[in-house]
Amino acid sequence: MSGRSGGARGGSGKRSGKRGGATAGGFSGRSLKTRVRTAKGRGSSSTRWLQRQLNDPYVEEAQRRGYRARSAFKLAQMDDKLRLLRRGARVVDLGAAPGGWSQVALERIGPEGRVVGIDLEEVAPLAGADFLVGDVREPEALAQLEAALGGPADLVMSDMAASATGHGPTDHLRTMALVEAALDIAEALLAPGGGFVAKVLQGGTEAGLLSRLKRGFKTVRHVKPPASRKDSAELYVVAVGFRGGGAETPETPGRHET
Repeated sequence: MSGRSGGARGGSGKRSGKRGGATAGGFSGRSLKTRVRTAKGRGSSSTRWLQRQLNDPYVEEAQRRGYRARSAFKLAQMDDKLRLLRRGARVVDLGAAPGGWSQVALERIGPEGRVVGIDLEEVAPLAGADFLVGDVREPEALAQLEAALGGPADLVMSDMAASATGHGPTDHLRTMALVEAALDIAEALLAPGGGFVAKVLQGGTEAGLLSRLKRGFKTVRHVKPPASRKDSAELYVVAVGFRGGGAETPETPGRHET
C-alpha cells in the first residue's frame, strides 16, 4: 500500500513560486538509451526491468535532484497543470513511503505549510513533514492524522496501489478499495474548497465512486501525467472544490473532465 508514489485554506493562498527550473515539473523526461545485456544468473524479465530503470530519465533525474522516487515528477506535473498545492497549505500524503510526493509538496507549500504522511511502514524522516505508521483502512488512521494535522486539510493525496497479483480485475478492485479508503479520509479532513488526488487503474474511476466524487467536489477529472509510463495502467483522479461534506443538490452537479 506504500506510495510509489485543493486549494489553500480560504481559497486565497498564493503559489510558492514559478514552475519549471529546479522544480520537478520542469523536467522534459528525455535522455539517451542504454542497452543491458543478459548476464549469467539474470533472467530476461530482470534484464528488461533493469534496462527500463537505466533508460528511465525520471529515475536518473530524481536521483540527481535528491527525490526519493521518480513518482515525485507525477505530482509536480499534475500540480503544474492543475494548481493543487498552494503556499501555506495543509497536505495529507496517504501511502507516503518513500516520501517523494511529500518532498514535492513541501517545496511548493513553503515553510508555513504542513505535510502529514502515513504508511504501513516507517518513512525516513524528512524535514518539515510528520510521518505516521498506520493503515488507512483502519479507523485509527483518521484519528492519528487529525491529531497530527492541527486543522483541516487543503489537499489529501494518495499514490497508493495494491500489490499486483497479475490478475487485472483483482488488481483493479483492490486498488479501488484503497481509493475509497483514501476518499473516506479526505471527506473527514478536507476544508471546504479543498482537493483530492488518488491513483486509479486504467478504466478510470468506477461509476459509484465517480458519482460520490461528483457529489462532494465541484470538478472531477482523470489525469495521466507525462512521468507516468505509457505502458502503465495507472491514472489519477483529481477532484477539486470540496463542498464541505454536504451532498450537492441536483441543480449543482459536479463537473467531470478528462
